[in-house]
Amino acid sequence: MRNYIMATLLLSASFVTNANSASSMAPQQAPQIIAHRGGTADAPENTIPAIKKALANGADAIWITLQLSKDNIPVLYRPVYLNELTDKSGKVSDYTAQQLAQVDASFNYNKKHNIQPKSGSHIGIPTLDEVLKTFPTTTFYLDIKSPDADPEKFAKALQTILKTTPKGEDNRLARTRVYSTEDRYLDALGVLNKKQKKQNVLNGKNEAADEIQRFESRAFTRTQLANITMDHKCNLPTDNEERWYGLELHRKVEVVEKYTSGEGRSNAILSWDKEAVDCFRKNANAHIIFFGINTPEDYQKAKELGANGVMVDSPAMFKKIVHGNK
Repeated sequence: MRNYIMATLLLSASFVTNANSASSMAPQQAPQIIAHRGGTADAPENTIPAIKKALANGADAIWITLQLSKDNIPVLYRPVYLNELTDKSGKVSDYTAQQLAQVDASFNYNKKHNIQPKSGSHIGIPTLDEVLKTFPTTTFYLDIKSPDADPEKFAKALQTILKTTPKGEDNRLARTRVYSTEDRYLDALGVLNKKQKKQNVLNGKNEAADEIQRFESRAFTRTQLANITMDHKCNLPTDNEERWYGLELHRKVEVVEKYTSGEGRSNAILSWDKEAVDCFRKNANAHIIFFGINTPEDYQKAKELGANGVMVDSPAMFKKIVHGNK
């Protein structure tokens, strides 16, 4: 019996379509359109103007990337170094949140698209708290990508922001869900959730109250998909607890196959198909979000497979794609 372990991930320039076609499946409800980094193709990513533009173009939810500032405040930024997107250098953790607000977060976007900003205009790196206040009813997916932050400190900072909902906002815990490619951040949130549950029991509150909602780990999701598509093994839980999974619709990987006599390595492209979705859906409360959906063909595939949501770079483009698929 083989057990597949995902090793080094490789970006793929071309995709293969799985032999099990979903074309015969009944039409599904349209998946949620999720603006990747606020719509990274349409505006300076992870900024308030990007989020406003994405919502104006019909995005149902916003995916934002979080790092921890020098003063332990979650802010919106993706790359390791500021000079990749802004007019400053160094890491996010070298600056306070107040200093990051003065950075020009649109610098490289404007340069790339030959945009001359209006005089006096400024787009800084916002804090998570500022974004949640600015968009009081919007659903956000929070992607932790802080390269040098302590997971426990990040978890506590996030808990402080999400547990307190200012007047006029929808409940922050209910409209956010946390993702990370690094298990250490999800694990740290899990520890906080367990402590919160114990405290709730002592206080006579609902055990699940004040819990930070999370995705299942990327490594677990990827390995389960590999076991289904390559060995037709479905070992996912069927307890009907609410679980969220996020992964690319297509992903090239290096596969390590474990045998009693040793191991073998090969490259493969994982592509979701009906068998895989049916396995994950053995749990009636499973939610599946597909990443990297940037063509009409992939959107249609995701829709046919019954994805709950698709992450897109350009909500402006998908406003036309979704309209054309109605």
